[in-house]
Order: sequence, then C-alpha cells, then structure tokens
Amino acid sequence: MENIVVSTALFYLFSGILLLASVGVISTKNPVYAVLFLILAFINSAIIFLFLNAEFLAMLVVVVYVGAVAVLFLFVVMMLNVSQEERKNRFQKYTPLTLLLGVVVFLEIAYISISDDAYLTELSKTKNLSFKNNTVELGNIIYTDYALLFQLSGIILLVAMIGAIVLTLRSRVDTKKQNIKKQVDVKKSDVIEVVDVKSGEGA
Repeated sequence: MENIVVSTALFYLFSGILLLASVGVISTKNPVYAVLFLILAFINSAIIFLFLNAEFLAMLVVVVYVGAVAVLFLFVVMMLNVSQEERKNRFQKYTPLTLLLGVVVFLEIAYISISDDAYLTELSKTKNLSFKNNTVELGNIIYTDYALLFQLSGIILLVAMIGAIVLTLRSRVDTKKQNIKKQVDVKKSDVIEVVDVKSGEGA
C-alpha cells in the first residue's frame, strides 16, 4: 500500500513538472530557454513512461528527442540569434496557421480519446504477444506482422535523405575539390624534382 502511495505521488509530481515545463516552452520570450524547457518536458515524459511500464518509449524519448532533436533545436536557435522584433513579426504573420493547426491537433486528440479501441483490442490478441518485456513484444510485432510496412518506412526515409542531399548539393567553381583519380595517378616525377647543385652555388 505504501509503495502505491509513493508511486502515485511521484507520478503526479513529474506530471506537474511536465505541465509547468510545457507552459514554459510556449510562454518564455527567450528561444534558448524555450528549448531548455522542452528538454525538461521530454525528460519528465520519459519518467512518466517508466511509471507506465513503457520502458521502450522512455528510452526512445531520451535518445531521439532529448539526445538529438532538442539538442539540434538548441544549436540552431543559438546560431540564428533571431532578434525580438523579427520573431514578433514572424509570429504575427503565422498566427492564423498556428491556430488552425492547434485546432486540428486538438480535434484529433479528442477523436482518439472518445473513439472505439477495437483495433487496439484485436492487436493485443495477436499470437506474437507472448513475452513479458515490452521491447521484445514491440520488436516481435514489427518484424513479423508489420515487417513489410517497417521496410517501406525505411525506404521512404532513405529516399527523403537522398532527396535532401540532392536539393542542397550545388556545383561551385570557387571551392577546392578532391580528385581521387588524379591523386592516385600521380607519379614520383610529377612531384619530385632532383636538382644538381654544385658546391658554392647553393642559396
């Protein structure tokens, strides 16, 4: 009984920190502080996932979002150094689109909350859910029932990565480039010159 009370108290504690950090993300005027609040929110989300016995999601949030996405945001914000006036003008420019996206996300969350969970119930009855560990169960389902979709998602990400490289790759004449074939074909006579210097005629 005592363990349940402690777990419940810790759950509400980290949930409260998560809510405060989320409010800090959208209320602070300093973009660096906003990213730091976002990292704090991600960490508390991972802790709450641990309370729900979803250790894979907790690890995913820490490794992907805290370790990569949030740190990338922080570096980008610190490098851009956007002024307060410019940020205010951009915010006012995209306010209608922001409100529209917020309403759409809220409606989607509301629909998921009140919709029937028959699909999740059928998914829980699959024969591949025969382990106790969530990570093992998730991997077993992905690489059996959804192996094709998983491979297709990897191909889509690969195409997106190649597309981003192709779009940003520019041919510039003022940059030095490495010619591997020219370097390999270099002979000793091309780079070394033997000079016969007589005595007393040196520099």
